[in-house]
Amino acid sequence: MRVTSLVTILLLLLPGSLTLADEIRPGVLRTPDSRFENLPGYDFQPHYLNIRGYRVHYLDEGPPDGETVLLIHGEPSWSYLYRKMIPVLNAAGYRTIVPDLIGFGRSDKPTSMDTHTYLFHVDAMTELVEQLDLNGITFFGQDWGGLIGLRVVAENEARFARVVVGNTALPAPTNSESAISGAFMQWKAMNQAMVERGDIPTGTMIANNVGDPTVQDAYDAPFPDPSYKAGALIMPQRVPVSIEYPGAVANAAAWEVFRQWQKPFLTAFSDSDPITAGGFAIFQSDVPGAQGQNHVTIEGAGHFLQEQKGEELAEVIVQFMRDNPR
Repeated sequence: MRVTSLVTILLLLLPGSLTLADEIRPGVLRTPDSRFENLPGYDFQPHYLNIRGYRVHYLDEGPPDGETVLLIHGEPSWSYLYRKMIPVLNAAGYRTIVPDLIGFGRSDKPTSMDTHTYLFHVDAMTELVEQLDLNGITFFGQDWGGLIGLRVVAENEARFARVVVGNTALPAPTNSESAISGAFMQWKAMNQAMVERGDIPTGTMIANNVGDPTVQDAYDAPFPDPSYKAGALIMPQRVPVSIEYPGAVANAAAWEVFRQWQKPFLTAFSDSDPITAGGFAIFQSDVPGAQGQNHVTIEGAGHFLQEQKGEELAEVIVQFMRDNPR
């Protein structure tokens, strides 16, 4: 009985303690800091805010008095995606703020997919901007970083001076039929199978997409096991593909702001992303601030253009800011 009791205690204490150490409260996980050690090219000091009871990680690099560039990642990446761009922007004299969305990177990870609504992430990034009291911001967003960030911009326009978007969209469907690209709908169907399976191969997926197996571990780092991946799993299903989807009406309201937007607005899409191909056109045609800008196509890059052409993209943003001084 004593041996059995001892084994029982060890089983309860050891595996349980390892799990409980990462569960900061029921339904919220926190990736151990050790998983982010020695990541190539990512030697940045972490910073944290408390937003709605979650620890939210962000990078704050460059001169504190420099103009602020806010860089928001998408799904299933994290701030690691911007490691090649940050030094270029800093060297040009700009301050870079690079958050991890809740559920991604070093930020806390709610385990329920129900938590990860479009509005939840918009509100969280809005609060980050407010807590840091950022103003005169130049925003760049890709993938979900654009869907979320463009809402933050439209709903807090006085804080933003310029906008750059790449490989993203602000979908605002007006009926039950999807206006989203067929390539995205194929990805959405593939992702639904992942949701049902309960896992998404984050590192493998990005490494294969960019053709660089050395980045796989870095994109797996935030997720010790599938229980951490609720956000990464469900976000593709949150894109408003019809008027019935939450976010469609709010996105339409955001478009009303952008159709009056006179501040500088630039598109910098890549040439090899089937998901967002041609998505720059509506921004160039409908946003007044996009008229007359030197819009760029980043050649030789797929969906994650920051990974493949990060330095070039950063130089595009630098030139755009210099061409459009505040």
